Amino acid sequence: MIHVLNATYAAATLGLVVLGLAIVFGWLGVMNMAHGEFVMLGAYSAVIAQSAGWRPLASIPIALLLCGSVGAAVEWAVMSRLYRRPFDTLLATWGLSILMRKCVELVFGREYRSLDQTLTGPVSILGVGYPAYRVALVVAIFATFGALYVWYRRSATGARIQAMVVNPELAASLGIDTARLARSAFVFGTATAGLAGALLAPLVRVEPFMGIDYLLMSFFALVVGGLGSFEGLVIGSGTIGGGDSLASALFGNTGGYLTVLGISILFLWLKPRGLHGRR
Repeated sequence: MIHVLNATYAAATLGLVVLGLAIVFGWLGVMNMAHGEFVMLGAYSAVIAQSAGWRPLASIPIALLLCGSVGAAVEWAVMSRLYRRPFDTLLATWGLSILMRKCVELVFGREYRSLDQTLTGPVSILGVGYPAYRVALVVAIFATFGALYVWYRRSATGARIQAMVVNPELAASLGIDTARLARSAFVFGTATAGLAGALLAPLVRVEPFMGIDYLLMSFFALVVGGLGSFEGLVIGSGTIGGGDSLASALFGNTGGYLTVLGISILFLWLKPRGLHGRR
C-alpha cells in the first residue's frame, strides 16, 4: 500500500510541475528550458517567507507574484517575438535559465535550504500511516486539476485558447486576440511553476540547481503523454511519476531514473506524438 501512495504522490506532484511547461510548450510552441528555474524560484519564495517569519502559506502569493512578474517581463521582452519558433525559444530560455540560477546564487548562495512543513505527523489511509502534508498536497492538486479541466472545456476563454492552439491565424482572423491569450498563457505557465516550487519546498532540498531534475522529468512526462491536452498531461505524469516511484523503490534512485529514461526513449521511437497528443 505504501508504494501505491508514494506512486500517487509522485504522479500528482509531477503533474503540478509539468502543468506550466505543458501550457507554454504545448499551447504556444515555446520550448521553455527555464521551466525548472521558475520552479526553483517558487521554492525560494518559501525560503523568503520562512526567513521573514511569516506563515508558510505566505509563500504561495509570493511565488505567484514573483514568477508571474518575471514571466510577464520575459514574455514582453523576448518570447512575444519567438512564438512558434521552438529552436529559437530553446536557446533564449536556456540562457535565461543560467541567468536565473546565477541571480539566485548571488542572493541566497549555493547552500542547501530546508523548510518547515505546515502539517506534521501522519494520517491513516487504509491502515497505513502517511505524511499529512503529502496527503493534503495530493488532494489539493487533484481538486485544482479538476477545476482547470472543467474551465478549459466549458468556458468561453477555454474555447478561444483551443482555437488559438489549433489554428492561430484563423483564430486571429475571427477576432480573437491571440497575442493577449498567448501572453496570459505564458504568465500563467510560469506562475504555476512557481506555485509548484512553493508547495514542494518543504519536502525537498532547496538549492539553485534543483530545477534541472524537474525540467528533465517534465519533458519525459510530455514525451509519454503528448502535447496540447490535459489528458496527455495526466497520462504522462502518472506514467513517469508513478513509474519512477515504483522503480526507485525496487531498484534504487538510479534504477528509477533509468526506467523513466527507457520509457521516454521507447515512446520517442514508437509513438513520438505521445499517448494523447494533439494531432
